[in-house]
Amino acid sequence: MRTALTELTGVRHPIVQTGMGWVAGPRLVSAAARAGALGILASATMTTDLLREAVREVKSRTDAPFGVNLRADASDARDRVRIIIDEGVKVASFALAPSRELIAELKDAGVVVIPSIGARRHAEKVAAWGADAVIVQGGEGGGHTGDVATTVLLPQVVDAVDIPVIAAGGFHDGRGLVAALAYGAAGIAMGTRFLLTSDSTVPDAVKARYLAATVKDITLTTAVDGLPHRMLRTELVDALERAGRTRALAQAVRRAAGFKKISGLSWPQMIRDGLAMKHGKDLSWSQVLLAANTPMLLRASMVEGRADLGVMASGQVAGLIEDVPSCEELVARVMTEAARVLGALQIAGGADKVSPSGD
Repeated sequence: MRTALTELTGVRHPIVQTGMGWVAGPRLVSAAARAGALGILASATMTTDLLREAVREVKSRTDAPFGVNLRADASDARDRVRIIIDEGVKVASFALAPSRELIAELKDAGVVVIPSIGARRHAEKVAAWGADAVIVQGGEGGGHTGDVATTVLLPQVVDAVDIPVIAAGGFHDGRGLVAALAYGAAGIAMGTRFLLTSDSTVPDAVKARYLAATVKDITLTTAVDGLPHRMLRTELVDALERAGRTRALAQAVRRAAGFKKISGLSWPQMIRDGLAMKHGKDLSWSQVLLAANTPMLLRASMVEGRADLGVMASGQVAGLIEDVPSCEELVARVMTEAARVLGALQIAGGADKVSPSGD
């Protein structure tokens, strides 16, 4: 299936595996890439040295195109951009809008730039700055998210920009891919669905929590870092929502110290990163620290398997997922179902109205 996304990135299928912290490591990314999707390596939870090692590991596992996800507001963002360029990575994706200068630097080096956005005005801004495509995440998506549903946000953005738009938030199967294409998207991005694959390194006990979750078990909370964050309701989420400011600050300092040790960041760097994530919000000091070390909270669940001590970012679609296929099985399933749905629409619409090639 050829779309503007496959033409832009060189992948076989219009599917993106998103850059999830502690989840989208070399094993998952290379498996997604080998399956024909665009695998995205998460770099926010890595030092720059580990990022370079991870990029080289993916390259040793596959010749297929892949990308690296960056935090545009990180204090060392430019160093990470340099690694992407030096190592010949095909795609740079961003969790927040990159500056005009970063986009230009990457594009001059031949890197495809795909920011993630949650509002039409953000898409218009990065498109004007030269972004090659955008990932549009509706409120159903996991992690930091907005309050506009994908079905409302996606057509707004498709109509507003003339670059490829990739739909995210609520997708897990071939029906969703066809629906996104019908809205005018060039493909879909999936996070939770790729987290729940056998190629994901997330502990089995944590995967079991996701599989057992219903749609009602997935909450949107500001208790973690002051920003809307979609995740499974866990013991920690309940505790943070009940905790007063003093207790929350003590918890934040303890976890921040742990992330400082792992990341190699200094306290001033962590505070700057936390303040950068405020985006004009009135956050308490505990929330600033938690914003800076949210990766540590994710690590407790996604690496250590401690669902009681960590957060479990999740799209609402987790309530619909019931199995843990390999990336190869998942991508093949999505594409087979999409072809079947398109075939059914062709029959319903009449063969003279829709051709297999889409002409």
